[in-house]
Amino acid sequence: MKKFGFFVGFFSLITVLSAQNQNVNLIPKPLSISVGSGVFNFDTSVRMLAETSPGILRTSHLFVNQLFTSTGVALQFDSVRHKNIRYISVLRDDSAKWCGSEGYHLVVSGNEIKIIAMTETGIFYAFQTLRQMMPVGFGYEKNIDIASIKLPCAKISDKPRFSWRGMNLDCCRHFMDVEFVKRYIDLLAYHKMNVFHWHLTEDQGWRIEIKKYPELTKVGAWRKEDDGSVYGGFYTQDQIREVVAYAAERYITVIPEIEMPGHSVAALAAYPQLSCTGGPFEVEKRWGVFNDIYCAGNDSVFIFLQDVLTEVMDLFPSKYIHIGGDEAPKVRWEACPKCQARMKSENIKSEEELQGYFNQRIEKFLNAHGRQLIGWDEILEGGLAPSATVQSWRGMEGGMEAAMQGHDAIMSPTSHCYFDYSTTSTNLEHVYSFEPVPADLPADKRHHIIGVECCMWTETAPQEVIDSRVFPRLCALCEVMWSDPTGRNFKEFHDRLAVHYKRLDQMNVQYGYERDPIKLTTSFDKAQNAFVAVVEHGQPGLTMYYTTDGSDPDFNSVKYTVPVVMKTSAEIKVAAMREGSGKTAVESRKVCWHKALGKEYTITYPFHKKYVAGGDTNMTDGLRGTYSYRDNLWQGYEGIDFEAIVNLGAKTKISKVSVGSLQSTGAWIYHPLKLEVFVSADAADWKKVGEVENNVPQTDAATSVQDLMVSFKVQKVKFVKVYCSAMRQNPDWHPGAGGKTWLFLDEIIVE
Repeated sequence: MKKFGFFVGFFSLITVLSAQNQNVNLIPKPLSISVGSGVFNFDTSVRMLAETSPGILRTSHLFVNQLFTSTGVALQFDSVRHKNIRYISVLRDDSAKWCGSEGYHLVVSGNEIKIIAMTETGIFYAFQTLRQMMPVGFGYEKNIDIASIKLPCAKISDKPRFSWRGMNLDCCRHFMDVEFVKRYIDLLAYHKMNVFHWHLTEDQGWRIEIKKYPELTKVGAWRKEDDGSVYGGFYTQDQIREVVAYAAERYITVIPEIEMPGHSVAALAAYPQLSCTGGPFEVEKRWGVFNDIYCAGNDSVFIFLQDVLTEVMDLFPSKYIHIGGDEAPKVRWEACPKCQARMKSENIKSEEELQGYFNQRIEKFLNAHGRQLIGWDEILEGGLAPSATVQSWRGMEGGMEAAMQGHDAIMSPTSHCYFDYSTTSTNLEHVYSFEPVPADLPADKRHHIIGVECCMWTETAPQEVIDSRVFPRLCALCEVMWSDPTGRNFKEFHDRLAVHYKRLDQMNVQYGYERDPIKLTTSFDKAQNAFVAVVEHGQPGLTMYYTTDGSDPDFNSVKYTVPVVMKTSAEIKVAAMREGSGKTAVESRKVCWHKALGKEYTITYPFHKKYVAGGDTNMTDGLRGTYSYRDNLWQGYEGIDFEAIVNLGAKTKISKVSVGSLQSTGAWIYHPLKLEVFVSADAADWKKVGEVENNVPQTDAATSVQDLMVSFKVQKVKFVKVYCSAMRQNPDWHPGAGGKTWLFLDEIIVE
């Protein structure tokens, strides 16, 4: 390899400047960038000077093809330098030792663009930086005049902070087609990420073809939905090879996740003999954690899993194989004679240790084939397999514990890295603030934190909404993964992101919002004797339009400028509009005007301190809950019934009483079994005027909101008592069978 003297003294001279101020808006931010005077002018005479190694030529051709797409100009390739030619020169060289295996030097002068790295990977990342220095429509927008492309002269020296920069995509809860998966690999590569963690097996679907066990995809890849339709899909082995090869060309490693011992109902539906009970089972249509898992006392389970992993390893050349290991209930193991016999024969003292045995047995098999095991942080609980890597999701503690034990760890805490979470809890600035290395981790253990991974679980995210969940938060996290944390500044990042949005637009990335775009607050104002709705903008660049009749707002609706006053029952809907983009978000709130509005009441059993909503006035404040139990409008009661007495203040004619409730069985929340209504003139003598039973099936996985209503002949009374009977415990079919359930109530409505 040739030596190049232009890097002599480079680091002593370089001035680290704000990329944004110098009109170079790069994400992730390079480690060092110095912008000078002058520009490199593109024209039809520019040529590509590149090594003839296949990887470098492939990467160079990707850039040249993108230039051709936008300008119609095809750059000529040279393998040797000619005089008086302006080049994009692409070479490996020893002067880039500082950059390591993934870093690069990129120097733009008036006469040449020089890319130098130690490896093909570094050269690939240099080209991603060069792409971002080009016009925002580069590679997508057509009819760009090549003579209009002028790059500022700059020196960039860059390398990543972490070796593991990943994204998990769950293709089990919702299936993603192959072209969509490849598109995401392109997006990860563009942001200098190098791991695609492919979640391929779950309770709700087995997505990978295993030739030795055809029932896994014949049965396990399909589930019957509540409406009788069949949902599913799987990847053939040829498709998986295609994706793996596509990723490799973009220097991304695909890590398969094959869940065990839990999250395995789809496999058990295909082969029920691998369970503790023998089944039968159906592929799950509900979300959650389920008691039926692989039987740890059955040797045929390990034969099955080794056969599966053998085919998996043939498809995925990755060093690591992810086995999940999370959320594995031990209920079946506790009652299983085979599992208990295994514990006795292996001198295992607890079911947690039995999972440790399970993991270690799988790890020995993987190690024997030159692979290493990764599992979620639950694999710590039963004794860590000797060479296992821990992916820490339940906070930072699992990763820190693994590092203290001398094991590598990947940080994916829900607090910052779970993009299925809404921006209410995980907004863009919060993601950007993430520091993956715990401050109290000893210096000699910090090298065990090998990187970061964002997770996109898809219980509520079919393919068409993935973009809006992942972006722009991935832009923030990719910078956490790659860039030096010294001097990290959200405002400076946000300024660069404003330009980056234009690139994402060209790529047709349907990105979501940086934070909740609308903060809609409703309250009852006694002075005005009216409900008042206040709207706050969650981020710049949005215009709010609203309706109060429940219809969907559009650009022809009333523009929000001042608080909205409502003197009747109403449903206000507010839409946040991105001018010119057509992208909208909608928030709605219902308010209810009735005879108990603002009246005092007492409750017999206390609400839970975690879900207080409006406190002691919640049940008569007129504010109705949404479909989210976290909206601070629902009041929660755990494992108890609900009883309340409302004082109407004077004798009042009434003929109808209802109570609003929410059901979300995955969150252990159920509608009341029954509502009973009593009336009284003096709160001493009570008359029962009716009751009504809930008719929404408890097995219905969909979140539902309803008013349980009792109608009766007109009564003139001062007091109303309501009694809601609760489920108390999850039924046997529920994955949390026996656990305390919740009542979530929002209003006692008297009419």
